[in-house]
Formats: sequence, C-alpha cells, structure tokens
Amino acid sequence: RSGSVANSNAPDGFPSQQEVIDCLCKHKHGDAAKKLQELEVEELVNLDLPTLCNKFEIAPVSECMKVAQLLRSFHPRHDASLSVNVKVFNDPIHGHIEIDPLCIRIMDTPQFQRLRYIKQLGGCYFVFPGASHNRFEHSLGVCHLAGNLVTTLQKRQPELGITPQDVLCVKIAGLCHDLGHGPFSHLFDSQFIPRARPKEGNWKGNWKHEKASVEMFDYMLTSNHLKEEFKEYGLGDRDIKFIKEQIAGPSSTESEGWPYKGRDKSKGFLYEIVANKRNGIDVDKWDYFARDCHCLGIPNNFDHKRFLKFVRVLAFKDELQICSRDKEVSNLYDMFHTRSALHRRAYQHKTANVIEIMLTEAFVKADKFLQFEGSDGRNFTLSTAIDDMEAYSKATDYVFHQILFSTDPNLEEARQILRRIERRDLYRCVAQSQPKEGQAFFTTEEIQSAPVEMAELANPEYLKADDLVLDCVKFDYGMGKQNPIDSCRFYVKSHPDQALQLRKEQVSQLLPEKFAEQHLRLYCRKRDDKNACEEAMRCFQTWCKEKECVPAKEGSDGSEASLVAFNTPAKEAERRRSALWSQDADRGRRRTDSTALKKRRKKAKRN
Repeated sequence: RSGSVANSNAPDGFPSQQEVIDCLCKHKHGDAAKKLQELEVEELVNLDLPTLCNKFEIAPVSECMKVAQLLRSFHPRHDASLSVNVKVFNDPIHGHIEIDPLCIRIMDTPQFQRLRYIKQLGGCYFVFPGASHNRFEHSLGVCHLAGNLVTTLQKRQPELGITPQDVLCVKIAGLCHDLGHGPFSHLFDSQFIPRARPKEGNWKGNWKHEKASVEMFDYMLTSNHLKEEFKEYGLGDRDIKFIKEQIAGPSSTESEGWPYKGRDKSKGFLYEIVANKRNGIDVDKWDYFARDCHCLGIPNNFDHKRFLKFVRVLAFKDELQICSRDKEVSNLYDMFHTRSALHRRAYQHKTANVIEIMLTEAFVKADKFLQFEGSDGRNFTLSTAIDDMEAYSKATDYVFHQILFSTDPNLEEARQILRRIERRDLYRCVAQSQPKEGQAFFTTEEIQSAPVEMAELANPEYLKADDLVLDCVKFDYGMGKQNPIDSCRFYVKSHPDQALQLRKEQVSQLLPEKFAEQHLRLYCRKRDDKNACEEAMRCFQTWCKEKECVPAKEGSDGSEASLVAFNTPAKEAERRRSALWSQDADRGRRRTDSTALKKRRKKAKRN
C-alpha cells in the first residue's frame, strides 16, 4: 500500500522491489512475480494493464487486472480510497455523493451515529416545520465538499504536492468536525453549559463543541480500534494530529512560529478547508447554507460550485492561502450576506430564541437529576458529562422526552417548562431595542444584571426580576465588527500567480458600512398577565433611555394579537366559540334569505 515504509535502497516514497514481489506471491500471483522480478520498483508500480497483457503475456485478463491493481497500490501517489468499496449516498442537497471506505468505517460507529439524534438547528424546529435535519447528514455533506475542494486543488495545482493521505485526512476532518455537539446543537455549548457550569476554580468556562469533537474523535478511535485501520490507509499519528487540528485549531498557540504539528507551513492552506480561521470561507458554511436554506424555505444566494471553478492557492506575505478570482468578490459578499440573513430570519428568530431560553432553563433545573453512565461505571450529570466521552456519547436531544415523560418529582419544574413549550405557552416578547450607532456593545455581565435593574423601577405588585429575561442577540458577518473580505485574497486573470487584496471601496459603493450590530429583546414569563407585560414594557423603555439605547419598540406581532393574548384561556375559548356561533348564524341567515329570494323569483316567472 501507499503507506508502506520505504526501503533504504528504494527511491523516496517507494517500497522495496522485494516487498512488491513478495506481495504478488502472497496474493497467489507467483507466475506474474517471476516475469516481473527483474524490473526496478519504479517500473513495477507504473505498469498498466496493456503492458502486462501484451509485453509480459500475463493471462487471463482477470488475473492481469488484479496484478495491475496490486502494483498500482504501491505507488506513492496512489489514492487508497479510490476503490470499489466506496459507497454512494443520495443526498437531497448535493445529489449522489461517494464516501470512502475509511469514512464509512467511521460512520458505522456509535459515536458518529449519535449525530442522527441531534437537531442541526436546535429550537428552530419548533418554529420552522422543515428544519428537522440533523448533524448526521450535515457531516456527510461537509465530508463531500471538503473532498471536492481538496481534489480540485490537487488536480489544478500538482506542484502543491497534495498527497492521497492529505485528501483523506481533510475528508475525515469534515466528517468528524461536529462529533462534539450536545443536545440541540449550539444551545448546549452557548447557553446551557455557561449557566450550568459558571467559571469557578480550575473550570474556566470556555468549553466549546470543537474541543469535545476532538475528545470524541479520540474516544471513537480507541473504543472501535480504528488506529490499525488508519494505518492500512497510510495514516499515522501525525495524520491523526492533522485531522484534530483541522477541527479545533492548534493545541497551543503560545509557541512562536508555525503553531501546527500535523502539517508544515508549506501545506498550511489545507487548514482553511474545513474550518477557516482566517476569513470564515470554508466547506462547513457551504453545506449548512445550502442545507439550512433548503429545509427552512429561504433562498440561498451563494453558489459554492462557482467558487470551486476559480479557487487557487497562492503565496501572500510568505504564507500559502486559498484565493479566488477578483470578479468573485461579489459572490463572497453574497455568502456572508446569506449568513447574516439566516441569523436574522431563522437562527435568531425571536420565537426560536425564547424556546431555546426555555429549553435551557428546563435543562438547568433537571441537570443534577439526569444521570449518564460513563467510564468505570461512574455517573455524570448532563453538565458534567462533557468530562467523560463515554457518558457524553449518550447525551442527545432525547433528554427533552426523558424529562417530559419522567415521573420523578425532582423533575417537575423542568417538566412544567417543557409542557409550556408543547402548549405554545411561551414567554412573551414585550419589547426590543439596540445600542445607538457608535455605542459600545453590552457585555454579558451587563445583560445578566439588567432584569434586576428593571425590576427596581417596577411596581413590585406586578413585576419581579424573576419575571424578566433579557436576550442579547448579535448579528455580524462572522468576524465581529470586521469585514471578512479584508482577510480574503484574490488574483486577476492576467496575473493568476499573484495574490492581492481588494478593499470594500474597490468593489462597490452599495456594500454595508457596519458589519456587526447588537439587538436586545425583553421577554416576560407572565405571558397572560397584562399588567405585568405593560409594566415590563415601561421599565424597559426607562432602562433603555438611561443606557442611551434606541427607543424601545413593542415586541408583539400586532395590537389585535396582543389583546387576544392577554385574555385568560377560558375567556379566549369563550371568545372563539362566540365567533363560531356568530359565523354559523350569519351563514344560516344568508341561506334563509337566499331560499326566500329563489321562491319569489319562481313565483314571478310563473305569473
């Protein structure tokens, strides 16, 4: 195989001549081995089917084909993944996609299959009926696109020296980049863990799913004995390190110079394929843009297939970077605009957000009563399961129903919150605002203390701090207040080997001036209490004025809907019955009037 250790007398990257001959004999091709034993190893591994059949008279053709395949497998540039063992999947986004045998082996593990039970968009499924897709199919899509991008570069620029092992490592990184997601995806690491495990002692509170993805990958390799299979494809410890660095970045950034250990600086561009830390243009986004837009029913303005037609690797300031044609800059702005639009219309939808807030509260209340068995028979809670991958591998979206269907009295408070979600009895969004232009964004500490500050302005008979939730939502192009295109490099048609930078003013005068903004949404837990909601609105307006924010606006969907919502459930049911009776009475009168009119017309016609 291409991963075999080369003999000291053989050319770089090649096995020894004797090793190839021995392999032929081992596979019962002794006659062919005798005819070929005088050839040098470089000639052996480059023999093709016509040469073997005609010049060396190896027969029958079926044996000749097997010998040719076996010899070719020893070539340093042989892609071991290109075999009849690839599997084809019919993906609704990318069509028929091929997955390599080693990736299939990874997919057929409990740790990867767990992704079938984690919703890609978390609480958005409670708002958008089509958003039922999971992390499993997204991971397959990223694996496919990662393979497309790296093989495009390999064929377009052979001088880059991209090996079959590089290609396979990039595909595996794309496949495994989301192994560490918890229940309801980003809700778990961005909302639940910070609340369930605040910073204390040695716990810094900066846990992210990328860290868990690397730990889950290690656990998957160990528990399924995959390292030996990796070696069969020429992947060693350095390649495994390369895969993990693509997922979570370098293990240490303190050392000076090149921070990565899996690949040297000459192949640094490979780290920009799955998770691009430089400018955010990576295959992970390409797949979730296409997949999420398809499932949400929102148009996708970015065409990744066009990007692949113009992609090149060029040197800029002594670093190799993935670049595109200058005329593609508008397409890339569309990509980041699509990201912003998805956050505005779906990911940060005010109803989806309040559902995720309620889910987080339920999980926090249930945390210490949910037990997951981990290594050595130890039990872990939902929040501590991240410390043990065996326990964490059992944490999926199922925790929702685990709480909902439980009869444990300790879970009653959490159950009540989940029942409110199912009945659509959600916290009411009473008002919205945002900082004024040029004003600094609110910090996490300021947002957390805001409900207490507002409650001090309220009538305690109607409103308390526990009745309020202030949600802070940030919209940007992926790099905070910076323009991500400033970190991209391009080339022009006349000089395809020179990388250059394009400033915003060189592209268009219609592009955004600001690339990040912050929105504030105030929710009231007393949904049907008109006095509490009105008091919350008044306090929020006063608070915004003190903080010099944009004047607060109502967060409801309309005055009529607001009035209906403040009715008690009994009054609302009575109102609906009255409306139905009124409609039925009107229909009855219209039918009676119509019948009488027909009779009069018939009588007049007879006369």
